[in-house]
Amino acid sequence: MLSPTQADFYADQLLSVRATGLQCAPFPSGAQISLDDAYQIARLIEAKRIKDGEQLIGRKIAFANHSLLKKHGRHVPVGGLIWTPLFAGTVRYMDQTFGVQSLDGAMQPRLAPEIVFKLGSTPDPDAGLDELSDCLEWMAHALEIVVCPFPDWQFETADAIAAFGMHGALLIGEPHQLSSTARHNLGSILANTSVSLSCDSTLLSAGFGSDVLESPLHALWHLQQLLKHQPGSTTLQAGEIISTGTWTDLPSIHAGQTWSTAFSGASLAGLSIRFT
Repeated sequence: MLSPTQADFYADQLLSVRATGLQCAPFPSGAQISLDDAYQIARLIEAKRIKDGEQLIGRKIAFANHSLLKKHGRHVPVGGLIWTPLFAGTVRYMDQTFGVQSLDGAMQPRLAPEIVFKLGSTPDPDAGLDELSDCLEWMAHALEIVVCPFPDWQFETADAIAAFGMHGALLIGEPHQLSSTARHNLGSILANTSVSLSCDSTLLSAGFGSDVLESPLHALWHLQQLLKHQPGSTTLQAGEIISTGTWTDLPSIHAGQTWSTAFSGASLAGLSIRFT
């Protein structure tokens, strides 16, 4: 277990790295940073950001897509779902389906097409899928810019947790209010929905909602179970927005490119973003 002084040191180091856009080394192997240690660092970072005036608005899920786990992990593959707090300053609601986004300051940026939920009411920590879906106010398609401060995207799971869950920015499309009927069928609808990801009109990747722990709704349930067993974390609360994880691989993105998504199987509009 890290001492409070050690955890505070790592928290300040990662905040400095994010502010300057400079890379840093992962945790030293000899430091033996556990997942609990990493979440302790993340909670300290969260507290410092709130103290500095940032507004906490939700959470971001990472590594819910099973196809990514074996592709990441410097020595050991990433073990599964992790999460990080979401702050208002890194979230942008799109006015239309096309937009322009700067990559200034984004470290080794990659792109993730996702589904975002907003909770209209607080779910019970032991809520099942149906009860959890009843708590949803809306869902939306989003593109997340994921970033990595570690050279060549080489890190362990604990590094990713402490380093903001690799979150850079979240671009959210039009929210869709969910009817009672839509909520109760949401898991199966999204599981059978596919998304395509194109760069400059060339199809580069595709994925299904079922790749995200069976569906984004299941990913939300898994997050609630994880939170329930983390003594220092609160379970899901009304008003939060939750980004549920990428449907595809994470392609690198560069200024001058235009990336677009399109859905099949659900009435969701894709997004098209030109990066500068």
